[in-house]
Amino acid sequence: MFDASKRDGVLALERERTRWLSTGWDGGLVDANRAFNVTVPEGWNPDDLSAYVDGRLADAGFSRTSDDPVLLTGVAQRHARGARCGPVEAVATVGVSNPAALPMEPTGGTLPEEPEVVAGTVNVFVGTTRALDDAALANLIAVAAEAKTATLLDTVGFPGTTTDAVVAACDPTGDSAAFSGSATRVGAAARACVRDAVRASYTSRYGDDEPPDSVADARHGVQTDVRGDVFVPDDG
Repeated sequence: MFDASKRDGVLALERERTRWLSTGWDGGLVDANRAFNVTVPEGWNPDDLSAYVDGRLADAGFSRTSDDPVLLTGVAQRHARGARCGPVEAVATVGVSNPAALPMEPTGGTLPEEPEVVAGTVNVFVGTTRALDDAALANLIAVAAEAKTATLLDTVGFPGTTTDAVVAACDPTGDSAAFSGSATRVGAAARACVRDAVRASYTSRYGDDEPPDSVADARHGVQTDVRGDVFVPDDG
């Protein structure tokens, strides 16, 4: 699916005439030839994020159009790992210094203010050589996020971090696939690829190091203890 290369803290995933959907910075639905994963230093907080990204890509010898999706991470690109299965490929970088816990028995609390900028995150890129319509491409985001969550829960006990993002891609000229759910060929392959790429990147990044056991033990992180007000929709 992707022609992947990395240098100077930038990972480029290239494929001409590709349809992308990004949940990250400056994201959305676009047609572009490449996507990028950019490593940022701890404590970074640029005044002009677009200029910062353009400068980093230029320094690494990459040019970016305004449509090319970009994700940002505190994880070095040497820890990027990919997996392929059937018509799908996924690439991930995994950092868990800023876990986001979701207890099933919340103790009560308040909604947080806008968080500080944290250079952690789990970034996932997943692409298929099948042609998906916009709805199926959006659902591929959900499938990838679910697989990421299941993998992190098993690996570190957290469903994610405070800054996770997913980019999904498809080949609009490929064989058509009407759906991308977990029971489909595309969805099942995506689940396997995301799981294996996330686990491999985590192992590369941490090795025998122990991840934080709790939000309190982490350098950054949140625990959602606020409760929602449950309601029953009115009968029509």
